[in-house]
Amino acid sequence: FERAMRWLAVWLCACAWAASALDNGLGRTPQMGWNSWNHFGCNIKEALIQDTIDAMISTGLAAAGYQYVNLDDCWQSDRDVNGTIIPDPTAFPNGITPLVQYAHAKGLKFGLYSDAGYKTCAGRPGSLNYETQDANTYASWGVDYLKYDNCNTDGSKPEERYPVMRDALNKTGSPIFYSMCEWGVDDPAKWSGDVGNSWRTTGDIEDKWGSMLGNLDKNNKWADYAGPGAWNDPDMLEVGNGGMNSEEYKSHFSLWCVSKSPLLVGCDITNMSNDTLAILTASELIAVNQDPLGVQGKKVATHLEEEIWGGPLSGGRYVLLLFNKWLFEQEVTGYFKDLGADSDASFTVRDLWLRKDLGVYTKKIGAKVPAHGVMVYSLTPA
Repeated sequence: FERAMRWLAVWLCACAWAASALDNGLGRTPQMGWNSWNHFGCNIKEALIQDTIDAMISTGLAAAGYQYVNLDDCWQSDRDVNGTIIPDPTAFPNGITPLVQYAHAKGLKFGLYSDAGYKTCAGRPGSLNYETQDANTYASWGVDYLKYDNCNTDGSKPEERYPVMRDALNKTGSPIFYSMCEWGVDDPAKWSGDVGNSWRTTGDIEDKWGSMLGNLDKNNKWADYAGPGAWNDPDMLEVGNGGMNSEEYKSHFSLWCVSKSPLLVGCDITNMSNDTLAILTASELIAVNQDPLGVQGKKVATHLEEEIWGGPLSGGRYVLLLFNKWLFEQEVTGYFKDLGADSDASFTVRDLWLRKDLGVYTKKIGAKVPAHGVMVYSLTPA
């Protein structure tokens, strides 16, 4: 009975979020795709994006679930005499539409970036006071996704500016995923459930262990506010960019998956290592991220530099992650009761990185975890 009541509470929470989320039918699970900023910054051009679209298919990323190819800042240059946004003619001489069509022809979706200010963070034209015109332009180009930043504003609160673009996107009649990037200002988790499909809870991530951990913990604070159609966003993935080692990138990816964070690849996928590809296409970790129950996993226990993360999955299952933040291998133990299960519960345990069933465990599971590493398990009622 106790377990049934817990699952009823989880289900009611999920239903409540389904009722309040932005009603464009998108983001029922966290968005998956690629974004240009973390690796390329403003060094983007048409050929690079075409090659990236090709690589999404040839590497197997698309087959693994990644669907959006998103241009970040610096694709735009100016506005014409009618106020219509103009793509940078040097970087994108044929405009945006051919790239959108190229992505669509490959079965992918295409995203753009703008800003809820007069200028973007890189000084390109922003969308403040041009929301309707820009939304209509994006829709006319066939765009599927908008990342909306928060630089160079008029000083008004994001609570005032971000719904304006939501309404403009809705009025186009085109399904455009709305990714709010206002860096956690004024705690967007509290007010964005009916504004965006996702909202940043943090500042920009850097390709550093400490930065990744900082964003993770800031995002964890808002776990109970996420759900289908409305996700907390601790920023894009740094996997493959070179600032962390392989074990750390596995931890980064695993923690983003358990936290139901958007999975937006930020490296050069036209030139990535086999190790990077293996991390990004870890199917059983992705399945946790895309689980239809849509409950964000969270940090449930801490002892010194050892943490336990996890939460419920569909079908009465759980995910449990053992996290070792020490600089040396360490035995870490996770107790099932910390996930909300009965204290003496037994589960069939599966190692999601090894893709291997480990047998039935009661009350807890422990393992030697590498330095800065994780072990991730699914728990199915025995």
